[in-house]
Amino acid sequence: MAEVPRVQLLLTGDELMSGDTVDSNSALIARELAGLGLTPCRRVTLGDDRQALAREMSTLASDANVLIVNGGLGPTIDDLTAAVLAEVADSGLEEHPDAVSHLEQWCEKRGLVLNAANRKQAMLPAGCTLIPNPVGSAVGFSMVVSGCLVLCTPGVPGELRAMLPIILERLRERFGITLQKDILRLQTFGLGESTAQQLVVDNHPDWPEEVVLSFRAGAPQLEIKLSVTRAEDRPLREQCHDWLQSLFGDHIIGEGDTRIAEAVINLARESGITLSCAESCTGGMIASMLTQIAGASDVFPGGFVTYSNALKQSVLGVQASTLESEGAVSEATVKEMVSGALDASGADLAVAVSGIAGPGGGSAEKPVGTVWLAWGDRQRVETVCLCWPVERVLFQTMVAAAALDVLRRRLAGIDKQSSYFDQRRMR
Repeated sequence: MAEVPRVQLLLTGDELMSGDTVDSNSALIARELAGLGLTPCRRVTLGDDRQALAREMSTLASDANVLIVNGGLGPTIDDLTAAVLAEVADSGLEEHPDAVSHLEQWCEKRGLVLNAANRKQAMLPAGCTLIPNPVGSAVGFSMVVSGCLVLCTPGVPGELRAMLPIILERLRERFGITLQKDILRLQTFGLGESTAQQLVVDNHPDWPEEVVLSFRAGAPQLEIKLSVTRAEDRPLREQCHDWLQSLFGDHIIGEGDTRIAEAVINLARESGITLSCAESCTGGMIASMLTQIAGASDVFPGGFVTYSNALKQSVLGVQASTLESEGAVSEATVKEMVSGALDASGADLAVAVSGIAGPGGGSAEKPVGTVWLAWGDRQRVETVCLCWPVERVLFQTMVAAAALDVLRRRLAGIDKQSSYFDQRRMR
């Protein structure tokens, strides 16, 4: 590599400062830059303040080889990036004909009329180079300021994601980047970050330094990354991959960006098995996660959100006597919910959940965080009672993922009980 560029980020928007929008774009940019062996050395977030943006943009450009500006390319008066960069570069604004053409095509595809507000997105710094936007209306653009390559990108995550491959290719060309980090990402469920790290340390204390092991914790999945920077180290990484398969095999969902629902859908499609779900405490999150996957309708005819006891009875056929004697959060109830979901949907395999999401409603016998899961077909239904004493939305997220995970294991023929059952099982 001829030069290792110093990279800085500038995120813009009042919505980021107020907390109305959570910044996920800087993480996305950083992950993609890592593939080139680059790490941002500074990240700044500012609201829609023209003077503050101009000062910060000038300062960052004078202290970096690359400045990525994210946000502020929309059609409204608070979208200031183009005007501010033109001021900092002392270039002036002009209507870019290729940006106008892009807007016209974008509007035509959607049956819209190009209005003055949208046309504002074609007013760009004179002399800039466009960065195509395959998804949205706002093109990106770049120009050199004080020797720094400034790349301006839209704040919509999907648009940024679509444009990043173009940006990475331009960075490769400009800085002669040939040494590239090769990252293998494994998606897992049911593993904690510290537990996974300790298992690796205990079982492979001689882990090779050529293969960088790292973790990215999230809800509901944990990502494990194996990175090398030389082609000749790939066989060594494969050996490390085999070690992790041995340690965490039944917890590994897939590679890359695989989501747990995607793994379930793929396994069901391969097996020719249809699925359903009966939800109480998760309020439809299991069905939502499944239907986020394209082609889910091939194997998922539908599910049922039966929050009240009355609907558990009328929709799923749960017996009133069961609810009276055992309660809604009980093994007997979720088993009957599975049977009802199988009958009502005609599916081959179903999962049911009923629990106490909190913050109230718990008792000494059934504290907040308690959940019963049942899953199975018309011949065999399995159950487990777990406890996730966490805030409500995280509880729902983890329970929904656990429900998908028991389906994944059943479809994959994994008989081994998940280790998180022992950690979360109600005593």
